[in-house]
Amino acid sequence: MDQSGVHLWVKAEPFIVGALQVPPPSKFSLHYLRKISTYVRTRATEGAYPRLYWSTWRHIACGKLQLAKDLAWLYFEIFDSLAVKTPEERLEWSEILSNCMSEDEIEKQRNKLSVNTLQFLLFLYIQQLNKVSLRTSLIGEEWPSPRNRSQSPDLTEKSSCHNKNWNDYSHQAFVCDHLSDLLELLLDPEQLTASFHSTHNSLVSREAVVALSFLIEVEGTTKRAKIACNTHVAPRMHRMVVMSQVYKQTLAKSSDTLVGTHVKIHRCNESFIYLLSPLRSVTIEKCRNSTFVLGPVQTALHLHSCDNVKVIAVCHRLSISSTTGCIFHILTPTRPLILSGNQAVTFAPFHTHYPMLEDHMARTGLATVPNYWDNPMIVCRENCDTSVFRLLPPCEFYVFIIPFEMEGDTTEIPGGLPSAYQKALGQREQKIQIWQKTVKEARLTKDQRKQFQVLVENKFYEWLINTGHRQQLDSLVPPAAGSKQAAG
Repeated sequence: MDQSGVHLWVKAEPFIVGALQVPPPSKFSLHYLRKISTYVRTRATEGAYPRLYWSTWRHIACGKLQLAKDLAWLYFEIFDSLAVKTPEERLEWSEILSNCMSEDEIEKQRNKLSVNTLQFLLFLYIQQLNKVSLRTSLIGEEWPSPRNRSQSPDLTEKSSCHNKNWNDYSHQAFVCDHLSDLLELLLDPEQLTASFHSTHNSLVSREAVVALSFLIEVEGTTKRAKIACNTHVAPRMHRMVVMSQVYKQTLAKSSDTLVGTHVKIHRCNESFIYLLSPLRSVTIEKCRNSTFVLGPVQTALHLHSCDNVKVIAVCHRLSISSTTGCIFHILTPTRPLILSGNQAVTFAPFHTHYPMLEDHMARTGLATVPNYWDNPMIVCRENCDTSVFRLLPPCEFYVFIIPFEMEGDTTEIPGGLPSAYQKALGQREQKIQIWQKTVKEARLTKDQRKQFQVLVENKFYEWLINTGHRQQLDSLVPPAAGSKQAAG
């Protein structure tokens, strides 16, 4: 898509954040989207065009496409989260929802929301990115083409939802291969033939051009940097950081390089990773036996194909697929999405803080209420069994301490803890006080105290090794001066 040195850059964000990592409803096919495109234009006075209100979309989705209301809202809300809004506007919306006392009140507030109709149609169409076709499921890859042959080995793995969302070849190919369909959705009905196809004389309206900016922009002659970090050359919404194959390490970073980036963490094992900056989106893929502590994630946090991973984050949305034995300590204003292939998922309240956390939350428009950490939504066809997840029992709950000094004003967990978990901590603290009192009242001699201290330290050391915490503590020791990594 190049003409006279000007590049049309297919935006990554609509695909990374906007394309849900699950096959779309069958009614999101071009056939039905064309009908919706015609329908909304005839209902311009009823909140359908050029802005589509939630109440109208609910009528279309539930009444005509036969979608469940929760699913209709999910797609509407995902698209709305991509809209350009100030942090103050997002915080104001969170406050409005937190003051609602019933589902009816929430629905009244939702009815005030509207989105760009044409862009929303494009958003629904790109959900086809993760459509599973019979041909793809049988042969695993697209038909041979020059574009496919140019891909790196890492990008030619068996086609699946999780890698298409981050594969910019897939983004470019999808828009190129379906551009005529995308344009037809944007044309006025009278510009289409009886079979819904555009003619050579069809002119694209200004509104259609604006709508296309959802997927495409012109960015001069700058090319995408095919490196781990492109923050120094990419436009703001395209800034990416990729971390891969971190093994038995503790990595901690808080810097301007990370702010507002799309982060991908890939194939990390037995590691502790702290990214303490406001982030745009985060994808964690094929990681095992690791802990991830993240700064506020403004849009989507997605995990795929991870085992025994702990994630601690404030995020606008969490979605998970093909995970086993993972724990999520989250604060989120939307219901966590359980997609396909998950086992033994545990949800727990957000349980940590660092000095800049509340400042970073304000910058990303994330508030402490509403918080739906404990109300996940199962979005998969093969299994809707709620036994796939559990809420962490309060008796297993501990707070998490971030072991780094930073500037900032946050000194406690934002929003506090649910009462049951706070009570469990209080009971445990009481046991410690009783234990300390018992030791004090035992009136041990000096030699007995030394002997007792050695015994306790040995038991504690055994516990560190058995739980794996020894490695975490050892990895916090700064490396020798000659082997220090450059700070970012």
